[in-house]
Amino acid sequence: MASSSSPSASPHVGAISYFLFLISLCISFGVLELEASHQVYTLDQEADRVMEGDQNEQPYRTSYHFQPPKNWMNDPNGPLVYKGLYHLFYQYNPKGAVWGNIVWAHSTSTDLVNWTPHDHAIYPSQQADINGCWSGSATILPGDKPAMLYTGIDPQKKQVQNLAVPKNLSDPYLVEWVKSPRNPLAAPTTANQINASSFRDPTTAWLGQDGVWRMIVGSKRRRRGLAVLYRSRDFVHWIKAQHPLHSAPLNGMWECPDFFPVSTNGVNGIDTSSLMDSGVRHVLKVSLDDTRHEYYTIGTYDRSRDRYIPSKGSVENDSGLRYDYGKFYASKTFFDSIKNRRILWGWINESSSVEHDIKKGWSGVQAIPRTVWLDKSGKQLIQWPVVELERLRTKRVDLTNKILRKGSVVSISGVTASQADVEVSFSVWRSDLEKAESLDPTWTNPQLICSQKGASVAGQLGPFGLKVLADEQMKEYTAVFFRIFKRRGNNYVVLMCSDQSRSSLDDDNDKTSYGAFVDVDPQHEELSLRTLIDHSIVESFGGMGKSIITARVYPTIAIGEGAKLYAFNYGAQNVTIPRLSAWSMEKAQINQSQR
Repeated sequence: MASSSSPSASPHVGAISYFLFLISLCISFGVLELEASHQVYTLDQEADRVMEGDQNEQPYRTSYHFQPPKNWMNDPNGPLVYKGLYHLFYQYNPKGAVWGNIVWAHSTSTDLVNWTPHDHAIYPSQQADINGCWSGSATILPGDKPAMLYTGIDPQKKQVQNLAVPKNLSDPYLVEWVKSPRNPLAAPTTANQINASSFRDPTTAWLGQDGVWRMIVGSKRRRRGLAVLYRSRDFVHWIKAQHPLHSAPLNGMWECPDFFPVSTNGVNGIDTSSLMDSGVRHVLKVSLDDTRHEYYTIGTYDRSRDRYIPSKGSVENDSGLRYDYGKFYASKTFFDSIKNRRILWGWINESSSVEHDIKKGWSGVQAIPRTVWLDKSGKQLIQWPVVELERLRTKRVDLTNKILRKGSVVSISGVTASQADVEVSFSVWRSDLEKAESLDPTWTNPQLICSQKGASVAGQLGPFGLKVLADEQMKEYTAVFFRIFKRRGNNYVVLMCSDQSRSSLDDDNDKTSYGAFVDVDPQHEELSLRTLIDHSIVESFGGMGKSIITARVYPTIAIGEGAKLYAFNYGAQNVTIPRLSAWSMEKAQINQSQR
């Protein structure tokens, strides 16, 4: 197998030249032209040329979150920026609204908000991917040359790792891709003891000081999650390392791993291949196949040993730090060299039944792309919607120094409540903080607390927050709110909840409530909340991006003009809103001619 051959001994520059020469040969002789397999999807592509229905007919389609006009979508793949254009590839089923027949669909954007569709970029055409082209990542090789590493499913249904590169580097849209004739570049064998059904989702590769490329691939050995490490001098011949970059017990399969540096000195992003050692930490994120949750740790990358060491106290399981505590999975970051930032994409799956998905003809949405940086504490990441999204804001409504008395509900009128962006802050009198309920030491699971103490359960300090996608009679609403608890030593704990229990009168939906602790001190800080409302998505950022919860909801009454927006306080103590700003959001131009 390719993974067991020795690395080339030639210098790094010469190896890259050989790689490009190899690809040029492939193009010249046509051995990897993808057009040959277009005929497989011709009928499906023709069927995909549909117009978006009226919002009254499709009340759950989003207006500014990324999604194709129809069919199934899941993981974001290979995001990158090239010649001034942002590229998003994603797992897509051209044949229907359920998972299967997976190809890489492709769209481009100048602003991360409006997107133009292109033909499918990567789809089954080799033995190494004949049963599916699964998730992968982009790497920018020297000379600004993109390369895609991705998982293919071979005729024996084994998961193997493959390479594709652009056919024409002068094309900023990167419409056509060719595959390496050496695929698969890494494959499970008896010798390397890799599980053939648990070996997928290669990361962006990074270049070491020794001129050798590294990448990791998600895997498992029994119940131990693995970030299997591979090395290559030419980006074609990959050798499995003797030890993984990192592993953790009792995690199960590690899907969609992501490994990248973050700065300790500001919000700017760092290129994955940066050789900076001072002022840099590293992040390892994994998606847990067992729970469909993701967690990440912040730690140190030992370059000499090719080992990742999480910081002391890191929780390496389902209860660890998460990008998002709601519907969010298979996430992927990339370095935006235009604006020197790291951007995060993540898949929001449905909460409806498969039968509903088939009926509406589509499934899956991408979360708003988020800028990611290290918090000043160095203990967690901060996430915030990309600033470009604010260009869609219109019809601003403001509220200042509003007191929310106990049991009160205040209507926020003047905005399109089904398609809005809301920023609000809450403050509590210090004297009232002393009245906060005590936090039981056994209450360690925030989601469980939120499930037991929903929006209708009155407390001392909370619940207070927003009711979104609500109808006038409050038969339906999604509540995003805070509660404040006290623990020993007059320390306070802030709980953020997203309560979906009354989000829809249709009980054939998952209406799970979500929760997260927010690392803010209510004695000295206001509690901030930003909520993006987009018909069936409620994407909420607490504590200026310290804790995020994304909900997928399907109201039956609170749709279109029937949707309302409220601020509320059901706690026993008054709460002040120092400021609230809400905007209606214009509709983004997204994939309207998707094929």
